[in-house]
Amino acid sequence: MFGVSALLTLVFVAVTIAFTETVGETFATASVALLDATGWFYILGVTTFLVFLSWVAFSRYGHLRLGQDDDRPEYSNPVWFGMLFAAGIGTILMFWGVAEPMSHFAEPPMGDVEPRSVEAATEAMSFALYHFGLHTWSIFGLPALGFAFFAHRRGLPMRVSSVLHPLLGDRIQGPAGWAIDILAVIGTLFGVAVSLGLGTLQINSGLAYLTPLEEAPIVQFGLIGIITVIAVISVALGLDRGIRRLSNVNIGLAVGLLLFVIVVGPTLLLLRGIVQSTGNYLTSLPFLAFWTDALEDTGWQRNWTVFYWAWTITWAPFVGIFIARISKGRTIKEFVLGVLLTPTAFTIIWFSTFGLAAIDLDLQQDGAIAEAVLEDVPVSLFVFLENFPLAGFVSGLAVLIVVIFFTTSSDSASLVVDMQCSSDVTDDPPTRQRVFWALVEGTIAATLLAIGGLEALQDVITVLGFPFFALGLVIIWSLLRGLREESLEPVGPRRRPRTDA
Repeated sequence: MFGVSALLTLVFVAVTIAFTETVGETFATASVALLDATGWFYILGVTTFLVFLSWVAFSRYGHLRLGQDDDRPEYSNPVWFGMLFAAGIGTILMFWGVAEPMSHFAEPPMGDVEPRSVEAATEAMSFALYHFGLHTWSIFGLPALGFAFFAHRRGLPMRVSSVLHPLLGDRIQGPAGWAIDILAVIGTLFGVAVSLGLGTLQINSGLAYLTPLEEAPIVQFGLIGIITVIAVISVALGLDRGIRRLSNVNIGLAVGLLLFVIVVGPTLLLLRGIVQSTGNYLTSLPFLAFWTDALEDTGWQRNWTVFYWAWTITWAPFVGIFIARISKGRTIKEFVLGVLLTPTAFTIIWFSTFGLAAIDLDLQQDGAIAEAVLEDVPVSLFVFLENFPLAGFVSGLAVLIVVIFFTTSSDSASLVVDMQCSSDVTDDPPTRQRVFWALVEGTIAATLLAIGGLEALQDVITVLGFPFFALGLVIIWSLLRGLREESLEPVGPRRRPRTDA
């Protein structure tokens, strides 16, 4: 699996370098065709993931422990959340915290809403939270539950094929299992590479906004190289000394930035807005969860929601295995509620703070913030922070946070990819192989940027995401069979045997 995955990835890089324009056009054509034909499937699929996880948490299987019955969690709740934050949502929050609400505020998804109105602000926050709340974490949580259950409780390798053991049996150790794992490895590499590419665009925009440095491909390639080197160092230090420490440092910096905006910005508006945005999100969720833009067919949902789901699903093996790795000893109910609710709560606070503060500034400046966001999405955060005291220092801090977030994503992915290629059930593969995958991720990110920047990143991830949605539905089926095999008796006190003659 290691050799085939590495070979296929390097062949893609070589072919792309040799035929850059042709590869870019091919992915663009395939992306449009997929979005037109299967957008509804993405919407229905993610909602199905959420419904299944909600059911299993409160079913009779919720008491089962992800490990042996006497196992307990390896990490405390604060440390566990910090690692979830850095691996799964940190990069998303920094890139889209201002950009998404402002984009929908300036150009509302629903055609009957007036731009830059109160209705547009409400709708913008609801869509942003829909994209990055419970649905996003359902995409991560479903495979994570499968990995944790079959690895920690059944003793199977921490690989995607192991989740399908109830369906494939011992064939997971043969060609069928290897093919599934190779697909997962390649999808993970490209999913993380897309995020590295987005992060690089944001870092380059931030530095260009703060310094004389220009936005140019050569600068972006250099930034990818720097991030990759930092990731390699973190990978070499291991999970506890590398990823864990970086995660804890970064969540502290991110929370500090969040509190800074709340305190220095329109504090009362933001506190009230957090509460109101929560209610609006929960109220609109049933509608948004099944909305496919079927009647108007404006194409908006294909470019936003479906792209997000396709991007997120390629992260699912990586984030899922990483979450499973750090979640041994928790019950299924504790695991599901923790993975779904805790990050979603923080996401609501983050998007409400940055989104509403940006909307407030935009109304004061007669659309200046919205205009800047629509012109250059990666620079959104820095245009926003320019309106606060100590703008230069705070913007520099934001650049540092973005760098660390993408570093933790890269080194976490390197660990997870190599676990999928490992030949035994241990979760600590050789360091040299993790270093190799970190270098490969950086190489793919640079290659995708060379194809065509942000649009190329979106096209490639849309094409690669589709097979993973079909796999997600198969995982639900396999998990149900595994849970039924594990817990055939109903939960509750056992009946005492009769002692009378």
